[in-house]
Amino acid sequence: MTTTRHVLITPGDGIGPEVMAEVKKIIAWINDENLSHLQVTECPIGGASIDAHGVPVTDETIELGKKADCVLLGAVGGPKWNDVDYAIRPEAGLLKIRKELGLFANLRPAIVFDALIAASTLKPEIVRGLDIMIVRELTGGVYFGEPRGIFNMPNGERQGVNTQTYTTSEIHRVARVAFDLARKRNNKVCSCEKANVMESGKLWREEVTKLHVDYADVELTHMYADNCAMQLLRNPHQFDVIVTDNLFGDILSDEASMLTGSLGMLPSASLGERDKSGHQNALYEPVHGSAPDIAGQNKANPLAAILSFAMALRFSLDLPALADHIDAAARNVLDKGLRTADIMAEGCTLLSTSEMGDAIINELKTQVKKAA
Repeated sequence: MTTTRHVLITPGDGIGPEVMAEVKKIIAWINDENLSHLQVTECPIGGASIDAHGVPVTDETIELGKKADCVLLGAVGGPKWNDVDYAIRPEAGLLKIRKELGLFANLRPAIVFDALIAASTLKPEIVRGLDIMIVRELTGGVYFGEPRGIFNMPNGERQGVNTQTYTTSEIHRVARVAFDLARKRNNKVCSCEKANVMESGKLWREEVTKLHVDYADVELTHMYADNCAMQLLRNPHQFDVIVTDNLFGDILSDEASMLTGSLGMLPSASLGERDKSGHQNALYEPVHGSAPDIAGQNKANPLAAILSFAMALRFSLDLPALADHIDAAARNVLDKGLRTADIMAEGCTLLSTSEMGDAIINELKTQVKKAA
């Protein structure tokens, strides 16, 4: 009997609904082919939720996310909601669902497809074959530390305050994710912080070093975050898994994404801790944002959303063979010169969002037939 797996889809804003529509097509195909049974529930998030419910994410959506095997998110934000109160901006919905689901580990792969080497702004010999995994701590650090706010000082000046804070347990749990991933890759972890000028960075380095005793088979190096930013451009192949805090992870993962040539190609996963029953909260999303300038035009690249779904199949839905098929389908589509506008090149064929989704399904049919 086929196990039913529960997926919560939150399309969000901008191009989010368009790229998630292609993911839903693939899910429908998987169900029609009896390759699995994925039961989908859909809820708004971000600006769409503000419009519908007055808040960027409802308590009901969060509870559904906790019960689901995974959450698939499109994108949040757009100029329509620029003037809403800061506390209920669309991005606050994303921060809240991450926090409420305990999604402490953000996985950001930076993979350069052979067919897209020319799209990178770096020389081909620098990026060819690149495959880096950045593990970013997601629920601590300066984005969540207290005190925070903008305060009026006695001398009439205003002061903006954000607090960078980490505990031993927060550092250990995200470092374990990085070490465990490295064991399935090239057995190398580089831990990045600013231990030279920040006490939180000093603690980070000390605690990752202590934890390394449990992972003696994995090579551990340490690097200051600013040096890591430089090294990603100078010699990115030196890295396998990078683990870092919330702020530096935000910056370094975006930098690494541009090594690949397009934000439209980049998936991500955000994972929580497993409970005693084995359930793990998880959220998967493309990193490209809502791109309101092209929303509703059927131009967006759905591959980042589709590859995020592949990560969900691998990490949350226990369907690694299907994940492999989707990864191969994406690679084959690109090798055939099929492109959306963001990765278009001379001699290639321009596809719309929906056409790219159809092309992936056609390749999946071939992949599944070969595997049969």
